[in-house]
Amino acid sequence: MSNQRSLKAWVQSGKVNRKLCIFTFMLVPVALLVIFTYIPFIKMIGFSFYDMKYIGDPEFVGLQNYVEVFTRKDCFQALKLSLYYIAASFIQLGLALYFASVLSFRVKGSGVFKGLMFFPYLVCGIAVGFIFKFFYTRGFVLDTVLQWCGFNLEQLPYWLKDTSINNISVAATSIWRYMGQGMVMFIGAIMSVDASLYEAGDIDGANSFQKFVYIILPNIKTIIVLNMILSITGSLSVFEPPYVITGGDFGTGTYFVIMNRLAHESQKVGLASAMAVVLLILIMIATLIQKGIEKYYFGVGETESIREVRKRKKRLEAEARGGAQ
Repeated sequence: MSNQRSLKAWVQSGKVNRKLCIFTFMLVPVALLVIFTYIPFIKMIGFSFYDMKYIGDPEFVGLQNYVEVFTRKDCFQALKLSLYYIAASFIQLGLALYFASVLSFRVKGSGVFKGLMFFPYLVCGIAVGFIFKFFYTRGFVLDTVLQWCGFNLEQLPYWLKDTSINNISVAATSIWRYMGQGMVMFIGAIMSVDASLYEAGDIDGANSFQKFVYIILPNIKTIIVLNMILSITGSLSVFEPPYVITGGDFGTGTYFVIMNRLAHESQKVGLASAMAVVLLILIMIATLIQKGIEKYYFGVGETESIREVRKRKKRLEAEARGGAQ
């Protein structure tokens, strides 16, 4: 009886009870994550070493699928298309930061502008694709507006068929859709900046641009880095815009579109699995490189003391080189 009481008291103790609550609440989400994410991912890695279809016996081919990822023209070309979306992501972040800097302060009608700019992010990606499919179609919205501005329809390019411009047209849709998301994140970061810094800037006679450079940017660089990482990794895995707008035709098939085509149309499940693994590795490498560069040059993620030590070390090294000369 005493053992049962001691066990009950041990379970009801604050430290044990807290750990049990944490374990209980984490059990279901972690189980779902393992079952529907990690186990399928491990199985997919196994599939990447086989030449297989959805039906039939798989044939082990080792690393042949990975070699084919980098030797097939369509796979490698799809990787190069990510550069269009990376460029569009930087334009989108620049616009988001600009509008966030303006709308974070008292501007008449700022609430309406925030809502209008954030609304595209709430629209389903498939719907966005259909919107821009008709927007770019020959003789439709964009061509009509340009004709109002004095352009001749015959002089205008085929926005979705002309290979010199169609990838730019499709990549531009991501600017319209994701700018509002970045803007909201930047506004939240700017609003958290200590108001006394702005007051000090006013006393020193700083203008709006100087406040942006010396007060806003240093205090929101963590959010800027986060947005850049999300944008670049998202640019490597674009699927909805090219799939809905062009179907991946006319040289607009991104990595995910080609992967989907190989997996579901050509039934090359092993090759598609290898493409997915390669994409994951590329995203991890891009993220690590970007975080390393930003940590080295901007000190993101470092404490002030570490940054001061590094600056002092560089200064001493420069003085030592100067003395040696």
